[in-house]
Amino acid sequence: MTDDPFIAPDRHSGSHTGSHSGGDPSGRTPKPPLPRPGMGALRARRGEILRVDHAGEYAAVQIYRAQRAVFAAGRGREAIAADMAEMEAQEQVHLDRFNALLTAEGVRPTLMLPVWRLAAQALGAGTALLGEKAAHACTEAVESVIEEHYSEQVAETAGIDPALSAELARFRDEELAHHDHAVAHGSREAPAHRLLSAVIKAGCRAAIRISERV
Repeated sequence: MTDDPFIAPDRHSGSHTGSHSGGDPSGRTPKPPLPRPGMGALRARRGEILRVDHAGEYAAVQIYRAQRAVFAAGRGREAIAADMAEMEAQEQVHLDRFNALLTAEGVRPTLMLPVWRLAAQALGAGTALLGEKAAHACTEAVESVIEEHYSEQVAETAGIDPALSAELARFRDEELAHHDHAVAHGSREAPAHRLLSAVIKAGCRAAIRISERV
């Protein structure tokens, strides 16, 4: 009989009367152990990470695009429109990268993309209509959640997928730069800043949880 506890004893070795040594005295073959997480679980988790990050970058592009459109239509808003265009372009680079990874690895995007597109466009346009500081408050809130989210993923993947971890760390730092830019430009002076920030953050966290799975 083998000494490996994960290999069931041979039914035909020894007596069937319970006089055999070790094992279940009833003579029943022990159940095999539950499978341990392996490469399949790691691939599934990587797919979740790519799916949710793709969704986040997709929504970010939509937010900045809607804000840019509102500001570009107004007089004297060239500077803020240019800000939004620059951040939109950076988010598009992130989105393009996740599009490529989803395609290469056969991971489907979240089924919620049409919903996130409408929600992000409404958030972007709505905060822009409230003024420049409200638009910056939106950026501050969104990017604070995204920075936190990326930081968790960087820590999670550091030991098992260093290349992905490094790429996520770079994206996180760029999102943090957006956050800091918004704060420097008066995001916390927006009307009802605390309420606006809390609502946006709650929506972002809910979208993250949903996009990982759906």
